[in-house]
Amino acid sequence: MAEGIDVKDGPNDEGEYFERPGKPSDYMPSPYPNEEAARFANNGAYPPDLSLIVKARHGGADYIFALLTGYKDVPAGIAPRETQYYNPYFAGGWIGMPPPLNDGAVDYDDGTAATASQMAKDVSIFLAWTSEPEHDERKLAGFKAMVALTIMFGFTWYYKRMKWSPIKNRRLELY
Repeated sequence: MAEGIDVKDGPNDEGEYFERPGKPSDYMPSPYPNEEAARFANNGAYPPDLSLIVKARHGGADYIFALLTGYKDVPAGIAPRETQYYNPYFAGGWIGMPPPLNDGAVDYDDGTAATASQMAKDVSIFLAWTSEPEHDERKLAGFKAMVALTIMFGFTWYYKRMKWSPIKNRRLELY
């Protein structure tokens, strides 16, 4: 999928920029050409960079899932706002972003039902991965270190028992 997108790269030896096929390590391109276009498309609000949102919010991926699936009708007694939507999971209850997910918006290759809940789960897990792509390798390295330390402890304990047991059981008589 990354190779299907051309990425601006460079400069080359002549100081010019060029386009090349994308790699999985490339940054995702912005859907907007500049900040003004982004604000215009989002009712005047500049969309945030969500690559670290999971680490920045309490609850992480659960918060993102609740935010994406939490759009509700305005409760009785509260006046609706013209350019905002009611979402009780957002601070203040009002958010300028319209509901981003609709049932059937994507097609899954494995036949999974494309419900808003399933897509919200996929988005929150992806954002959790983008905030810490090294998470799995770090946990595996920690597990390997704990196994190695446990084995070393076993050998150390056995050596101590064998080496010191005759010395510990000696009786010294001083006259």
